[in-house]
Amino acid sequence: MGTLNMLGLAKRIGARFLLTSTSEVYGDPLEHPQKETYWGHVNPIGVRSCYDEGKRTAETLTMDYHRGADVEVRIARIFNTYGPRMCLDDGRVVSNFVAQAIRKQPLTVYGDGKQTRSFQYVSDLVAGLMALMEGEHIGPFNLGNPGEFTMLELAEVVKETIDPGATIEFKPNTEDDPHKRKPDISRAKELLNWEPKVSLREGLPQMVTDFQKRILSEEAK
Repeated sequence: MGTLNMLGLAKRIGARFLLTSTSEVYGDPLEHPQKETYWGHVNPIGVRSCYDEGKRTAETLTMDYHRGADVEVRIARIFNTYGPRMCLDDGRVVSNFVAQAIRKQPLTVYGDGKQTRSFQYVSDLVAGLMALMEGEHIGPFNLGNPGEFTMLELAEVVKETIDPGATIEFKPNTEDDPHKRKPDISRAKELLNWEPKVSLREGLPQMVTDFQKRILSEEAK
């Protein structure tokens, strides 16, 4: 409904509209890496489908307003992003691992930990969104870092960065958890002249410094 309301506003005032969509539109993909032309593999009645299908519907609405009402639109499909100032307990895997390691808690890995994700630093995402809004191409564009890590590899990088003695705790996996996730960003490279510049090992320490300050001040209260 928020997307629909904002599209109506963009139509009335002649604004350029940016939809921040998500890699979740690809569901549990049968194509790897994922190109923008891939239509996805989504369970429409699954426990995650309210998010997946909500974003897919938002993309539909955006393109309908573009075709039917000449609204100028841009669509970005954002892959996992991390960085300073994230919520400490937002449930995302990078912030979970970082907060757990700082608090001396076991790092929680769901399933066997072999599922993969690609992690981009927030400044890379911002640069991609700016290039998209300032350019002439509608999209959709995958905005993500093609560096692919299993959850166990991510846990090891977090341990190296914060506490090599941290332990890992395995828990049953959540339903419909995508097994693989990696963006094909050749379209963004070619048409937006964009690609991520910050590797996980470069970006993670900046996030850790911010989390340490906030968690320590939280514990001091």
